[in-house]
Amino acid sequence: MSPPPIDFDGVLIANRGEIACRIIRSVRALGLRSVAVYSEADAGAPHVQLADQAVCIGPPPAADSYLNIESILAAARATGAGAVHPGYGFLAENAEFAAACEEAGLVFVGPTPAAIARMGNKAQAKRLMQAAGVPCVPGYEGEDAADEALRAAAQSIGYPLMVKAAAGGGGRGMRRVDATEQLADALRTARAEAAAAFGSDDLILERLIEGARHVEIQVLVDGAGHAVHLGERDCSIQRRHQKLIEEAPCPVLTPALRKRMGTTALAAAAAIDYRGAGTVEFLLDPDGNFWFLEMNTRLQVEHPVTECLTGLDLVAWQLRIARGESLDLIQSDVRFDGHAIEARLYTEDPEQGFLPTTGPIALWRPTADPAIRTDAGVISGQQITPWYDALAAKIVSRGETREIARRRLVAALRDTVLFGPVTNKAFLIACLEDDRFRAGRATTAYCEERMPSAERAGETAEVEMAAAAVLWFWHDREQARKATAGIASELLDWNQGTRLPSRYLLESRDLEVVTGGFDIGVEPLGQNRYRAHAPERKYTVALIYERGAPVAVDVDGQRLRVLALPAGGEALWLAIDGRERRFERRRGDASARIGTASDGHVTAPMHGVVSTIAVAVDEQVAAGQRLLVLEAMKMQQDIVAPVAGRVRSIEV
Repeated sequence: MSPPPIDFDGVLIANRGEIACRIIRSVRALGLRSVAVYSEADAGAPHVQLADQAVCIGPPPAADSYLNIESILAAARATGAGAVHPGYGFLAENAEFAAACEEAGLVFVGPTPAAIARMGNKAQAKRLMQAAGVPCVPGYEGEDAADEALRAAAQSIGYPLMVKAAAGGGGRGMRRVDATEQLADALRTARAEAAAAFGSDDLILERLIEGARHVEIQVLVDGAGHAVHLGERDCSIQRRHQKLIEEAPCPVLTPALRKRMGTTALAAAAAIDYRGAGTVEFLLDPDGNFWFLEMNTRLQVEHPVTECLTGLDLVAWQLRIARGESLDLIQSDVRFDGHAIEARLYTEDPEQGFLPTTGPIALWRPTADPAIRTDAGVISGQQITPWYDALAAKIVSRGETREIARRRLVAALRDTVLFGPVTNKAFLIACLEDDRFRAGRATTAYCEERMPSAERAGETAEVEMAAAAVLWFWHDREQARKATAGIASELLDWNQGTRLPSRYLLESRDLEVVTGGFDIGVEPLGQNRYRAHAPERKYTVALIYERGAPVAVDVDGQRLRVLALPAGGEALWLAIDGRERRFERRRGDASARIGTASDGHVTAPMHGVVSTIAVAVDEQVAAGQRLLVLEAMKMQQDIVAPVAGRVRSIEV
């Protein structure tokens, strides 16, 4: 029998970022009032702007804000919110928080505190699952978690094995061990991480399942225990045991195996009297055997994949179940339409071991494709701080087939722009285009074994630099044009004399192919066409405009989509063919700008009038000696010899 309906009209979202924004949308769709909480560091964050009300709950450290139970409960009381949705992370799987909400008379949108507690400890959870007949990864989860007991258990389990924190997940307190001599160090470091992250240094051991996939089953259970599963998600592509790309259905699951895993997941939920939306995670080996890993007693980051396939709003169902409504679905009602893939866009640097990156977002522009779902938690001008998770957005595609979904996601990622902190976008694209992923053969070892390069070099780098120089020329011209009384468009780039290339010495942290930067001259040819004189060759570059701004460049017949944004001073952001670059324009003294010792040619650094020629042909000059005077913008600038030598010719 279902519990009586519970009435609430306001929902406090005890979270931040993209998941807070996501929850607010469903809260609003149900006609409910949304309340956001935020730390001082998040005062201008998108979820604060999106909510009907917002309350500051403390300073930036999570322990003082998003993990501060008393501050969150006080915010709920002050705003009259009758329910609390925890999202994921922070307090979402904290039984103490769920109990505190109930004691305060608030509806906790999630399972009961008892169900959370039963799954909150891996050792206890495995014992419960074993009793319920759910297959578990062989290992050791005994109550004696001392090093001596673990060493003895490791000998019987065999190597390789995994050391895991009993009280948490997310890759913390987790170590792979391949031999006995590695065990002591793994136990020491895993204990330290577990204690710091979860307040408990208890550990368990599990046999390492080689060549496994990470496959999870989404379940929905109402207050009366009526339950359905919503199929699986393959989450095998991970770094540091944290997911990067998720998809559904799993490329290797058969209908019979899906039914078995779904039935097992429902049995796991029933064993702990679960309520709401939850996820049962399994390892699936190449032979079709699967083992229980853990149950996430909350909404998963990757839930949009399931929503795209089933058409169900999981957050809305969480809220409806929390209000006491019955699940009006039976298993045969659940239909899966097509294939869906999600990529997590993080502000992190794959080339630096996926270390998080911080700083201001100069521009955030999600893809304009209406068929793509983007769940974002960032906006232009926002500061990415070191205080919280590095997830910026989730980009989700759906297609009639897996290949269509994959292609759409690649195109959407290329069309998504984040200027500012380094992101993993290029790495995600490289993964999605890798042969192993295309063939559906990726396992949890994918990133360790494959790590596809996210960078292109050589000729591609020079092409990008040539395009960047032309776009910088266009930007300089537009800035100069704004400062004039007006120039007819047909006169732009026109010169009555010899065409003189404007010189750009560009550098980019992303393109280190040429030490010291790229030296490129840009010569206007008229009709939005230019010649770029690069170190290795010359390129013909054409600009393609929409609404007065370049949206693409054609480099010797190669069409590249572009977006240019000045970054202030001598910097330019450029999104080119799906890759974000920051180009620095190097300036220095005149000799550094106008020539190099390698070629002996001296060119003017800008357009202007040569007012004085100070040397003659065949004259011997010293490095730094004045050669001529260039007058531009009402100022005179000495052009000096970059090296000592003899003047061979004067092309003026």
